[in-house]
Amino acid sequence: MDPIPFIEIEAASERIAEQIVRTPLVRLNVDTGPIEIYLKLENLQPIGAFKIRGAANAMAVAEPNELARGVWTASAGNMAQGVAWNARRLGLPCSVVVPDHAPAAKLDALERMGATISQVTFDEWWQIIVSRQHPGQRGAFVHPVSDRAVMAGNGTIGLEIVEDLPDVDAVVVPYGGGGLSCGIASALAHLVPDVPVYAAEVETAAPAAAAFAAGEAADVEYVPTFVDGIGSGRVLDDMWPLVQQLLAGSLVASLDDVTAAVRTLAVRNRVVAEGAGATPVACALNGDAGTGKIVCIVSGGNIDAAKLSQILSAG
Repeated sequence: MDPIPFIEIEAASERIAEQIVRTPLVRLNVDTGPIEIYLKLENLQPIGAFKIRGAANAMAVAEPNELARGVWTASAGNMAQGVAWNARRLGLPCSVVVPDHAPAAKLDALERMGATISQVTFDEWWQIIVSRQHPGQRGAFVHPVSDRAVMAGNGTIGLEIVEDLPDVDAVVVPYGGGGLSCGIASALAHLVPDVPVYAAEVETAAPAAAAFAAGEAADVEYVPTFVDGIGSGRVLDDMWPLVQQLLAGSLVASLDDVTAAVRTLAVRNRVVAEGAGATPVACALNGDAGTGKIVCIVSGGNIDAAKLSQILSAG
């Protein structure tokens, strides 16, 4: 798989402009010495996550006859919301297959948007990601990771970062399957080719770090936690060549550091971030992305209220 051509990212930016929020880039209100941490607040999108970008672009370029039969996806929650939100906008039926650890906040949002939800085990869900098939589903399938139109939509975040912070020194992106990080990295490779883009993972599920260490996709243990928007048991084989080419490596945070980052974002910037969205901030606060102006993608804010309350009350 090749990087997304810059012309496709520019086209996606124009195509989805009316459906998305051009999210702000704000400084983290923490004194970190030579590290200036900036937050790209994708949690402010209408669905509370960046996935609306890729879903909007993929559905805009989908084959009309297939799209007319409806749309479906396999997602832990945020891509499902992106597809469901756009399906409702277009008056299309939508069904989503979610893993059994998907949080209540994301499932409730899907129900509000009128999506038909099927829950399966994580292993069954991961097989859908690999095979792109599931019995009973019909219409256009929007792959949450390796759909090139999805990655082009995600890449529009890279355009906005460079517009707002031309002298950015590094970008840290949550790593779920690589669609977000590789989309952004495709844009930056054209605009600021010397700026590294890092994957951000949590220690309980870090397949990208394992792949970089081994030089090839490798199986890792996956332990479900509240950081549900990222992590898997393996880097997708069709994504690894692109990940290896575009990303500077993977930064891994402990679960405690991610928890602390969720708290820091809420207390210091009044930003509600889910675990995946706080992981880049945890890595940057640890100094893993280096010094200078570090942009962290706060990918989403769809965290269960009870879990957020627990994190904040823990001090």
